[in-house]
Amino acid sequence: MKKSVLSAFALAVSMATVANAALADGATKFVGNITTMGSVRNDFGTYWNQITAENECKWASIEGTRGQYNFSGCKAAYNWAKNNGGHFKFHALIWGSQYPNWLNGMSVADTRTAITQWFDKVKENFPELEMIDVVNEAIRTGNNSYHSCYTTNSGDCQANNIMAALGGDNNGDYAFVTKAFQMARERWPKAILIYNDYNTIQYHVDQGINLINTIKKNGAPVDAYGLQAHDMMTQGGGANGTGGGGNCMNLSTLKSTIDKIWNQTHMPMFISEYDINTSDDNTQKRCYEEQISYFMENEHIAGITIWGYINGATWLSNSGIMQPESKPSYQNPNVKATDRPAMTWLKEYLSTHKGNNSTKLATGVAVDPVPQKPFNATNTPWAVPGKIEAEDFDITGAGINDDGTSNISYSDKDSKNQGNSSYRPDATDADIYVKPFGTVIGYNETGEWFEYTIDVKEAGDYTLFAAVASANNTNGFQFSLDGKDLTDELTAPKATTPDSYEEFDKISVNVNIAKAGKHVLRLTVTGDWFDIDYFNFVKGKNATDDAPLSSSAATNNSSSSAAISSSTSSASNGNSSASVNSGSSTSIANGSSASVENGSSASVINGSSASITDNPYSSGSTAPVISGTQENPGEAPEAIFGSLHLGKASASTYEVFDLKGQHIARFTANNMAEATQMWKNGLVKSGSNTKGIVLIHNRHSGETVQVKTIR
Repeated sequence: MKKSVLSAFALAVSMATVANAALADGATKFVGNITTMGSVRNDFGTYWNQITAENECKWASIEGTRGQYNFSGCKAAYNWAKNNGGHFKFHALIWGSQYPNWLNGMSVADTRTAITQWFDKVKENFPELEMIDVVNEAIRTGNNSYHSCYTTNSGDCQANNIMAALGGDNNGDYAFVTKAFQMARERWPKAILIYNDYNTIQYHVDQGINLINTIKKNGAPVDAYGLQAHDMMTQGGGANGTGGGGNCMNLSTLKSTIDKIWNQTHMPMFISEYDINTSDDNTQKRCYEEQISYFMENEHIAGITIWGYINGATWLSNSGIMQPESKPSYQNPNVKATDRPAMTWLKEYLSTHKGNNSTKLATGVAVDPVPQKPFNATNTPWAVPGKIEAEDFDITGAGINDDGTSNISYSDKDSKNQGNSSYRPDATDADIYVKPFGTVIGYNETGEWFEYTIDVKEAGDYTLFAAVASANNTNGFQFSLDGKDLTDELTAPKATTPDSYEEFDKISVNVNIAKAGKHVLRLTVTGDWFDIDYFNFVKGKNATDDAPLSSSAATNNSSSSAAISSSTSSASNGNSSASVNSGSSTSIANGSSASVENGSSASVINGSSASITDNPYSSGSTAPVISGTQENPGEAPEAIFGSLHLGKASASTYEVFDLKGQHIARFTANNMAEATQMWKNGLVKSGSNTKGIVLIHNRHSGETVQVKTIR
């Protein structure tokens, strides 16, 4: 069970109040930025609560002439954080670039002396640093080449002895990196010591993991892994592109990569230099929506630093998220700027999303854990045995418990509701669909999950039933209890009607619950594209499920109910038995205005006829609509077909009916305009001789148009 006790660590961690009310104030991790053209803009604290000097703390900027130090730019950033209650990161102590030119050609011994003096001088000026990028860009990419100039035979690198002075790299042991961390810990025993590098999310993931694990094994006191995140777009955007094109990195790939890094290193991460370089506002906004929201909710990420916010004043041409009203001036970096759409979204998102952070690094506000709780009027755990509606997953809590578990109750891969229901205003990104019989969770993608707090009345054997529908063979899901597998992977039978998510089947599997009492049940999506209506625990092995194959309309604040027929099917789970229950009739009530009879001659949810009523919600239209249940009284009823969705980008399915509700044809088209034209031109089979007025219905979006044809 998850615990709601505040950890001792959380009690000890606090963050000073930022004077200017930054966007991430009160969040579990910081959201910061960098200096602009060497200065701290006067609006910085309005948006950000962490600062990194873009160049002003680098060795070359401070000691351009040996023995002459200029810490003014670095101290300006440091003092902003100190005076405004923000976080400061020193960037960076050792880097094979932007080091003083006078170091080139120096002997190994003299280079070692220079590095030691540099560390000591930084310590003298900044005795109490919170975070330090100790070593920057040292990943070995093969052929004795590294991400920056630690050797003299890679690209334009000059002859330097930085690597040799710190112990070299003996057969890939990264001894020089380890030594730098040991030197840093001697001087800053309380600082968060970070290794920082680029191309660690898309291109050199394994090499980065290897470096972290190698220096840890060697005894490097490394506290965190800085993922620069300049590689968050495909070709055409980002550091290697023109800034005018490209697409966001695939979100599923991003999540699996971050999971891989954590699982193989168990090292807290920072997103240390994030930018999306594109002139396309919509693309930039979409990347921010998908990626920043994921970074905020990933518990292993301790903070996010965006690498510049004023467009035209960043190292890339179009990575800024605020557009200056006049051309930026190097002398006047405080010129007024307005939001690009990504910034508008970021403000809205951070105002309501405080993130998740279990790293135990003091990079945000420590919040008292708030347990997740059941989604019902009394917040009472769902009784087992008993039926649980899939859309009634727990309400998300807050914070991290002292056993390391979080109080997040679900995970959806994108920030949008792909469904058509506002049933869960507390979970606006969950993909919930209205069906004629109730609501379901749909658009399920691999890696998503939902949790339910349950109360098991009696330990022992149960039969677990699940009502599911899918048009794909790729679908899969699994149940676990308190983090331990309860079932193997289960699948929904593929619908007999192409692209249909209306053919719900009930599959079952035998499970054993060893302990009575409260538990957290998790439904994890293991394969793409299926809808799930409910699941039901019935006592005993191979039990019979007396629940109808439907969702209770009461869940949707309606007094109607429905039963849906299904075909006989079977499923198995290892040596456990599984079965699918079948029904024989279907009925839908919206008051008394709509009904569907099960038959064999038509395709209206396995039915052949439906009653039709005029649409009271249209203005001046006499075209009838097919009525179904209403999610909210007073709103237009859903079409009896429900709203479907495709699990991939493809054509939609269109149905054609006459004004009496008689089904005429089914065909596919890319959009409604194309569908209408195909119908008018007689290109639809079984409809080429039909004339008069018909209704064309998009099964996926619910859109219906009236078309008149004269042949």
